[in-house]
Order: sequence, then structure tokens, then C-alpha cells
Amino acid sequence: EEEAGPGPAAAAAAEQRREERLRRFRELHMKRYEACKLNSQEVVEEDKRLKLPPNWEAKKARLEWELQVQEKKKECAARGEDYERVKLLEISAEDAERWERKKKRKNPDLGFSDYAAAQLRQYQRLTRQIKPDLEQYEKLKEQYGEALYPTSDSLLHGTHVPSKDGVDRMVADLEKQIEKREKYSRRRPYNDDADIDYINERNAKFNQKAERFYGKYTAEIKQNLERGTAV
Repeated sequence: EEEAGPGPAAAAAAEQRREERLRRFRELHMKRYEACKLNSQEVVEEDKRLKLPPNWEAKKARLEWELQVQEKKKECAARGEDYERVKLLEISAEDAERWERKKKRKNPDLGFSDYAAAQLRQYQRLTRQIKPDLEQYEKLKEQYGEALYPTSDSLLHGTHVPSKDGVDRMVADLEKQIEKREKYSRRRPYNDDADIDYINERNAKFNQKAERFYGKYTAEIKQNLERGTAV
């Protein structure tokens, strides 16, 4: 006598399990696709961030702040209010006091923006240190007359001889600048215990730059090479 095949209930249960496995498989496939998509987007965004200039975040914050100021100005103009007055009402007492202290300081250090601004600040600092010799000025005015104030037609190149005191002041100022640069030098001390992986000083600096930018990506490869387990 032949055995009876699986009943309808067993077949339905098997079909239901099959549908459940297919559904889970499709869900896993979609999750994998979404993960790959997000990973690719993150790689693209990271590449964009690495290509941006170092001060991009500060510039972006500055632009956003300027846009907010423009919007507030438009809102105040629409209401018929004075923007400067509204801005002063929103400033706290601590911020106002801090800004007043900055205004009172001569040549305040506002941080590095560009080399032109840094050079202008140094020029202003040096010119404040100049103490004019009015007596010598009067002597030169008597000696040269109108020629002391040259024009585009004047030919005075090579005729001026600086005084000994002026030369001494210039030398003293240059020595001060050299001393200040040496004091704030960023040169790192030599480490006797560090591994020697260079052939000269130029190669050592190149290796330091490469390690700073790519060290986190090549750390595992370097360890494998040192252990001798690199493939």
C-alpha cells in the first residue's frame, strides 16, 4: 500500500516558510544596497572635505553669519526700524564690555586672516616705535631745501647717508626680530630613540609629512612588513 503524500496543511506551511525566507532575503539585499549607497556617498563627501581649504569651516561660518545679517537688515527695513539700534539692543553687557576693551587696545591681535593683514599689523607696530629726530630734520631741511621733498622729477638716489645712531637702531631692531624668531621656532628636537627610516634630513621631513597624512591608512601594512607577515 502506497504512503499518502504530504497533506494540504503541510504544503501550505512549507510555502509560507519559503515566502518568509524570500522576504527576509529581499530585506537583507535592500539593506546591503542601502549600506553600499551610503558608504559611497560618505566616500564622496570625505573626498570633497579633504579637497577643501583648511579654513573652509571658518569661511563658511562667516558667510552664514553675513547672510543672517542681511536677512535681519531686510526685516528691520520692512518694519521701519534701525538695524544698528536693534543690534545694540541684542548685545549682552559682557560682549559690549569685551568689544570696548578691544577698541581701546592699540593694534589688537585679531588672529591670522592673510599675509597682507599680518604684514600691515607688523608695519603699524614698527612705525609706532619710530621716534622722529626733529633736530636732524631741521638740519636736513636747511641743507637740501625743497629737494628734501622729492617729486617724480627728483634724482636723489644714493645721496642719503644714514647716521650712526640710525644704523645702530636698525641693527638693534633686526637682532630683536632674529631673537624672537629663534624663541618661537617650531623646530622639533631630535629623538634618539626614534626609528631611522630616512637617508638624510630632507628625506626625514618627507617621511614625516607622509606619515602625518597617510599614516592611519598604512599602519597595518607597515606592521605586517615589520613582522614579515605581509602578503
